[in-house]
Amino acid sequence: MEPYREQTPESPGMRASDAERDETVQRLQVAFAEGRLNDEEFDDRVRTALSARTHADLGTLLIDLPASTAPVAPRPVAPLAGPKPGRYAVAYKNSVRHAGRWRVPGRFRALIYKGTGVLDLRAAELTEPVTSILAVAYKSDIEIIVPPGVRVEVSGFGATRDEDWAGDLAADAPIVHVRAFAYKGLVETRTKPSR
Repeated sequence: MEPYREQTPESPGMRASDAERDETVQRLQVAFAEGRLNDEEFDDRVRTALSARTHADLGTLLIDLPASTAPVAPRPVAPLAGPKPGRYAVAYKNSVRHAGRWRVPGRFRALIYKGTGVLDLRAAELTEPVTSILAVAYKSDIEIIVPPGVRVEVSGFGATRDEDWAGDLAADAPIVHVRAFAYKGLVETRTKPSR
């Protein structure tokens, strides 16, 4: 469905629906995963898409991207075929970085000892409607980047939650629950990467 590229001159002022906003966000996620958008462009465009009022607002976000970019497939509730995604990220005096397209299982654990960790979920495939992440940082920092449109719940100690953007969430929005335990470190959940 590409209502933004094939509209008549009279329709750019037509109000955009929630489904059209979601489709635009999905196309932006694909473009980001393909390397067509950098972090800042992706973040700005997603925020604009979620607050867009008209087809014209949405069309400007996709104008410099190929029309053939396939939309992201809906997140299935049933288990996917093929190998299961990894459930652990462990670093000992080193770093861990998961970014781009990667499959996130329903339960994921990150344990970092005297290092750093980045879990970037902006182009990731969440395999279940509720994703639970256990993040343990011992003298370490773990950054969890979540796209707008995902409900984030944080519990534990040594954790912060970036309140930079607070938009309306759909009732069926995916949920990411982060249980964090940090000793002389920090577990940060944010919507933009730290600069």
